[in-house]
Amino acid sequence: MNIKNLVIAVIILAAVWFIYDKMTTPDIKNLDNAGRAIVAFGNSLTYGAGAPRGEDYPAKLAKKTGHPVINLGVSGDRSTDGLVRINSVFQHNPYMVLIEFGGNDYMKKTPFDQTAAAVEQMINLVQAHGAIAVVVDTGGPFMGEYTKTYKKMAGEKGAVFVPAILDGIITDTRLKSDPIHPNAAGYTIVADRVYNAIEKYLKY
Repeated sequence: MNIKNLVIAVIILAAVWFIYDKMTTPDIKNLDNAGRAIVAFGNSLTYGAGAPRGEDYPAKLAKKTGHPVINLGVSGDRSTDGLVRINSVFQHNPYMVLIEFGGNDYMKKTPFDQTAAAVEQMINLVQAHGAIAVVVDTGGPFMGEYTKTYKKMAGEKGAVFVPAILDGIITDTRLKSDPIHPNAAGYTIVADRVYNAIEKYLKY
């Protein structure tokens, strides 16, 4: 292959890759917003129950991204509790908000439609304030309806979706501090999964 043909081939491959990337990357709302902070907003999985402070997933995510990650996790919170306190998120001028709710809703038998409506409203409020909304799905046994609905919701609303952060952790005692919560090693895996989903949308 001569140089001219090689250059043409490279250009064609680059064009194909660009088109493929555009077709497979969802349109995420508020990518060019002027916010500064990454805010992790959720329940005990965000707070870091089961691990020493500094070993929670937001702290580990901060190290991976090089950005401060504000931890607004509250143990025991259901999605409706999160909706009540979501205005605390906007005090931090967020660029991106990681919304992680559902596990307590399931365990406390909150009607699923109520959970889905609360999460949807949180996405709407985050986007209305100009930030990127990220839906963090718990995953694990018995949570398939949540995963399916959250993924569909994120796609329709232009939010980032992080699938099944507890898959493989919830069934591995080496990665857990109790029957539900990860230990420090487990939270490292959670942070990796969140990072892999959001990395392309971060500002550097």
